[in-house]
Amino acid sequence: MLDCGIGCRPVGIRMRLGDSCTRAGGLQRGNYDRGMATRTAKRDETRRRARPRAGDVGLAERLRGKSVCICLGAGGVGKTTTSAALALGLAQRGAKAAVVTIDPAARLASALGLESLPGEPHRIEQSLLSEHGIECKGELWAMMLDSKGTFDEIVARLAPSEREREEILANPIYRELSSAVAGSQELSAMVKLYELRHERDFDVIVLDTPPSRNAVDFLDTPTRLLGFLEGRALKVFLSPGGLAARVFGRSTGIVFAIFARVTGVDMLSDLSTFFRSLSGILEAFGQRTRGVAELLRDKQTTFVLVTSPEPEPAQEAVFLAERLAENGMRRGGVIVNRVHFDGLGGATLEEAHEALAGELGDRLAARVAANLADFDVLVTRDRETVERVTVELDEPSPVLVPHLDEDISDLTGLARLSDLLFG
Repeated sequence: MLDCGIGCRPVGIRMRLGDSCTRAGGLQRGNYDRGMATRTAKRDETRRRARPRAGDVGLAERLRGKSVCICLGAGGVGKTTTSAALALGLAQRGAKAAVVTIDPAARLASALGLESLPGEPHRIEQSLLSEHGIECKGELWAMMLDSKGTFDEIVARLAPSEREREEILANPIYRELSSAVAGSQELSAMVKLYELRHERDFDVIVLDTPPSRNAVDFLDTPTRLLGFLEGRALKVFLSPGGLAARVFGRSTGIVFAIFARVTGVDMLSDLSTFFRSLSGILEAFGQRTRGVAELLRDKQTTFVLVTSPEPEPAQEAVFLAERLAENGMRRGGVIVNRVHFDGLGGATLEEAHEALAGELGDRLAARVAANLADFDVLVTRDRETVERVTVELDEPSPVLVPHLDEDISDLTGLARLSDLLFG
């Protein structure tokens, strides 16, 4: 590792998680040491934000006693990996924890020691964790959300009888409609969350929310679905003398009959069977949806906002925090991923060049110093973003995760991230 005396990491020089370029005996050339104490103190203060301070409530304490932890944030900020690391950290501390993810990426399965993530909770065996030096007092379980399978399962559970269940699942109209509706991962996530909370014995469920253009869609899902199920439009369509009767009227029936003879598809019969069967599960589905809405506001449910220092995701986090407060939902912490800490460390470009030139030579030192200056722009941006988010969210101690050199691709990396999250 290059010892530059600045506390920085040039492009192209790999650094293990937790390493720093600053070590005892670092270079002190020319006038670089002037003002160094002030610059170092400022840098160290920024770094200390990533760790719990005296009087702060750490993430482990905030999540204590919670049965549902929902990671919420914009797309592309590391929610999926963070969710898995949170579940691992909770399992290490004695909980039977399950992480539910919507990310089909093979690298996440690899990070959990699996070839692929199943559609039902699967335990990560302790022997596998021990191979990576991880000891769990509790249990770690993981699953990937299967949107279509989840929707079929809930319909099968709520159907009044086995005959009606088979009738619905075999109906071609249902198959097309369920594929479209299940494409809304928010709905499938809600259904699976309710099931795991009430029908399994997990101490805590960590839910990775689906990526969407606006993460607030997840919060509004139960309200929007209840509005549809209890709305006048659906009731009119399903009533015997309403719109459905006109659709199945004589003239339309003739058209459907001709269509059936030509194509072999009896659409009129399929539609009639579908709506007749649907009316039998709507009430039960509405009750389940109300249960989900109550679960989101339960005192044992908490939301963890996950963001990054980029302006748009950070602003999204502020907006989501406001929506959580408006909806009476509890916030359990803020995690800022990919934070840059290492740049010029308060030195000028010329000071960095001078500090490096003796060991690297003038030409290479100039290139490295220029790279450090580029990093310094990101350090400044990230520091200002974190300070702004801290004020706007009234969050005195957000958890700051440093920008890592490599993607997390195994359990060892996931455990390191968990250590960063829980301090």
